[in-house]
Amino acid sequence: MAARETNASEIPLEPVYEGIEGPEHELGAPGEFPFARGIYPTMYRGRLWTMRQYAGFASAAESNARYRYLLEHGQTGISIAFDLPTQVGYDSDAPQARGEVGKVGVAIDTIADMETLLDGIPLEQVTISMTINAPAAILLALLLAVARRRGIPYAKLGGTIQNDVLKEYVARGTYIYPPEPSLRLVTDAMAYCARELPRWNPISISGYHIREAGSTALEEIAFTLSNGKAYLQAARRAGIDLLEIAPRISFFWNAHNDFFEEIAKFRAARYLWAHITRDEFGLTDPAAQRLRFHTQTGGSTLTAQEPDNNVVRVALQALAAVLGGTQSLHTNAKDEALALPTQESAKLALRTQQIIAYETGVADVVDPIAGSYYVESLTNALIERAKALIAEVDVQGGAVAAIESGWMQRRIADSAYAAQQAVERGDTKIVGVNVFVENETAPPPRLQRIDERVERDQVERLRAFRSSRDGAAVEARLAELRRAAGGRGNLIPEFIDAVDAGVTLGEICNVLRDVFGTYHAKEGVA
Repeated sequence: MAARETNASEIPLEPVYEGIEGPEHELGAPGEFPFARGIYPTMYRGRLWTMRQYAGFASAAESNARYRYLLEHGQTGISIAFDLPTQVGYDSDAPQARGEVGKVGVAIDTIADMETLLDGIPLEQVTISMTINAPAAILLALLLAVARRRGIPYAKLGGTIQNDVLKEYVARGTYIYPPEPSLRLVTDAMAYCARELPRWNPISISGYHIREAGSTALEEIAFTLSNGKAYLQAARRAGIDLLEIAPRISFFWNAHNDFFEEIAKFRAARYLWAHITRDEFGLTDPAAQRLRFHTQTGGSTLTAQEPDNNVVRVALQALAAVLGGTQSLHTNAKDEALALPTQESAKLALRTQQIIAYETGVADVVDPIAGSYYVESLTNALIERAKALIAEVDVQGGAVAAIESGWMQRRIADSAYAAQQAVERGDTKIVGVNVFVENETAPPPRLQRIDERVERDQVERLRAFRSSRDGAAVEARLAELRRAAGGRGNLIPEFIDAVDAGVTLGEICNVLRDVFGTYHAKEGVA
């Protein structure tokens, strides 16, 4: 087999590294600026990463059962997946929701759904991550309304809302409103969390979906950090003290198959973010300079062919994330190229993390990969190339302008095309797909299927909820929300009061559609 001359980021690869190639950068000690070697001096010797398995499907009750099962088996944080209608702000009985309710995540329409979803979960002890973007502020309000009903002070709540709408325009497409009002919702959440939720991360800036859309590791770094700059700029325009909010910004990265490049990617991203926050935004507090991040193993690397092979892929990707210094981690299940994971495959994915944590010894040493000529050379190369690509984004007018023009999307599409061509030519080898292919067809594994009853039952619950609520109170809250959305005040308190009065997610989003409008990408822009 011919060895690669360059990797997917077009970084030249030497056959042997006997020193550090390229311009060297001062990486600092673990816990010290620029945090390339880790954001804490003791890293996992002091505390392991949070094992946060992403889960959610069908109804709130079924998802709640999965969360409790995972917590009983050693998971240390909850990560909620929402179905597509919830992600784009439609109630389950909306025409646009038909056929999608509960399919790729849990359906959440009302505060009753959220109460069921979190039933028996000690919110003051378990951190909650919610992968939601365009309506993120409303899902946060639903959680806060539940906490208020339980008498739990907001200051005791810990968790994250993804709330990264820019990458929706770039990579996923589950946006609702134009960029300007979408950024208002982001900064409203930032300001409210800074004031009321000191343990809550109001945004998790995601490179994960940029990578899933086909970017290289280099583009994942550059475009994600460019989006991060845009959020800091938006927060500053909104009058938010960046020293209050920057320490609560988190990131979300992918872990793909190129083991050493992935480790270097995490190191380079920390280095660059520390310099961006200090040198471009004047933030001298180390807490504002640290890039804290969650990692998920690469969904797009999973294969439907020979799904057992995915267990190995996920283990190596997870190990790269750990060696790269992640703060929390989700390991994909082996069957996710075919369906939502079964309970058994979800447990095996969790066990993968636990074996890495407790059986390999990698948590015993701070930054065990430090000093590798190869990794340090890759880190330096990624730093230099990402700086140049971030400068290209700046020339476009910044991340928002680069997204609205389609420039960023086209760069990712070109990389995705090149990667697929490499697979089809056989230059990139995928075991069981284009090399070492078995002629015999193995019996399919048992898969998780979402029955049609899920949508029917969810719609019935929603309609029963609507019929039991105080209609006058709902109309009053909707009118107040419309007035507030047309003004400039923070909308989070309005959302909390609205959902507590029985207003549904879709009803709130429809009011905002009327006030803010909806976004349509320019022709030819994904």
